[in-house]
Amino acid sequence: MPQSIKKNAEERMEKAITSLKKELASLRAGRATPALLDRIQVEYYGSMTPVNQLANINTPDSRTLMIQPWDKSSMGAIEKAILKSELGLTPSNDGSSIRLSIPPLTEERRGELVKLTKKSGEEAKVAIRNIRRDANDDIKKLEKSTISEDESRRHQEDIQKSTDKYIAEIDKVLVVKEKEIMEV
Repeated sequence: MPQSIKKNAEERMEKAITSLKKELASLRAGRATPALLDRIQVEYYGSMTPVNQLANINTPDSRTLMIQPWDKSSMGAIEKAILKSELGLTPSNDGSSIRLSIPPLTEERRGELVKLTKKSGEEAKVAIRNIRRDANDDIKKLEKSTISEDESRRHQEDIQKSTDKYIAEIDKVLVVKEKEIMEV
């Protein structure tokens, strides 16, 4: 039983790291990548739809994203969604596709992105710590009925080791992303 609690906690911690990586991929680091548009939702026939489900997204070069909608009538809605997003990009419509030119980042914008990166990292660390708390609570409940106090302490120490490992992994991911952002 305690093994399944620890395994479940580790799986949830791994998902928190995966979620952080996905979130950081959508932060602009000066290069064009389709992941920049992952968060953009377009109002399409009354429902909010991710832009990647409405169009083909390409990167013809390192500073340009090209969006080719499957339904040409959705171009206006896609443009509006991009303008409303916090990406700071202006779409250029040529009738059949939308081009997004990614300008080089200013020093001020780089600083803002680093702050956003750190904020996302802190949220991921909080999620990991919450998972640890939940797992420890489950172990303590078992201590009252099926396992000894020593076993409970040992399992809690194992959970703490997992927590430390995943928090260190978050720190590594943040360092890599900050280097990418600060790269000129």
